[in-house]
Amino acid sequence: MPHTAIEDLLRELAPQVLGALVRRYGDFDAAEDALQEALLAAATQWPAEGLPDNPRGWLIQVGARRLIDAIRADSARRTRETADAIRDPERLGAAAPDPSDAVIATLEERDDTLTLFFLCCHPALSPASAIALTLRAVGGLSTEEIARAFLLPERTMAQRITRAKKRIAEEDRPFAMPSASNGQRGEWNERLDNVLRVLYLIYTEGHTSGGERLRRGDLSSEAIHLARSLSRALPDNPEVTGLLALLLLTDARRAARTGERGELIPLAEQDRGLWDREMIIEGVRLATASVRSGLIGPYQIQAAIAALHAQALRPEDTDWPRILLLYNALERQAPNPMVTLNRAVATAMVHGPQAGLDLTDTLADSLSANHRLDAVRGHLHEMAGDHEEAVACYTAAARHTTSLPERDYLTIRAARLRRP
Repeated sequence: MPHTAIEDLLRELAPQVLGALVRRYGDFDAAEDALQEALLAAATQWPAEGLPDNPRGWLIQVGARRLIDAIRADSARRTRETADAIRDPERLGAAAPDPSDAVIATLEERDDTLTLFFLCCHPALSPASAIALTLRAVGGLSTEEIARAFLLPERTMAQRITRAKKRIAEEDRPFAMPSASNGQRGEWNERLDNVLRVLYLIYTEGHTSGGERLRRGDLSSEAIHLARSLSRALPDNPEVTGLLALLLLTDARRAARTGERGELIPLAEQDRGLWDREMIIEGVRLATASVRSGLIGPYQIQAAIAALHAQALRPEDTDWPRILLLYNALERQAPNPMVTLNRAVATAMVHGPQAGLDLTDTLADSLSANHRLDAVRGHLHEMAGDHEEAVACYTAAARHTTSLPERDYLTIRAARLRRP
């Protein structure tokens, strides 16, 4: 098996192995150390000796035995675990070192990817901490890689991850999974919503990053990778499927979204021949599958909107009436000013620019500090032929955006309208 294929397999299996070790032994740092030793052993042995029959089970066995050895060698840790066990007898059985194959076999039987997602996106963590921990534990990125993606010093990111682990350790039974069948469905949905929100934030951080670059592809790609992992763990959940479809359909436009100098190209002006057709086909298939039981969640609805945009071969082929209906449904499901702003654009495309401008008037207070309101109003004034107002709005939006490519685009847009 080629080295690259082994590396891909190890990356895919790493979160499952880490989840199993963390759930069983309850020590995040020790489990990470054991996982790294197991991965190193695999990277050394598998190319020479061939893949074991059960690579995941092999990694769990090696990791568990490394962890057990570490526990045995650390008397202070044993003392602390004993104290913890007295406080929580149920955890005593879970934490007690047991090197038997029967115990390790139990670890092998369960896919703990979902447990790890729920742990990293625990409600006790801030979104920034949850994002960092998810990228580290589930995505397998190093602290250096995460820090580089967020343009932060490595030490700052290391401290953020350490604080997140410490915060989780302070929680009572942090690995407990909410039941989905005994009247706690609301808690289950809330925890899953946290996971979906974190993955979406990771993607949008990469897709609409500020500063000099319009997009940080490493974060966007990692969000899609994580969404695929979650989809494998919950293949029948329509919102999980909807999120993956939404990310794929949005990312399919990546190559057409920027020009040669990194400048922003709006959707209506993009070269649709550059769109990734394979991603669109997969995204449309997933979006269609997610609505078989009804259009009930915000990610499903957004995926359906993205699918309609992706299926339009020309801007004038866009099915704006259906998109407006979907934005109406999305606003009922998840009302917020940005959804209303997008609905204003769809309203303008169906009923004319003035109808859209009337709707944006309702957002003057809630989006007063957001440049997107001025950008949309500039576009709608331009549609209406009011170039003076359009220039004023584009200029105001350019002044407030933190994205240099967006600023350049808005400035150029205003300059073109000033021409006699």
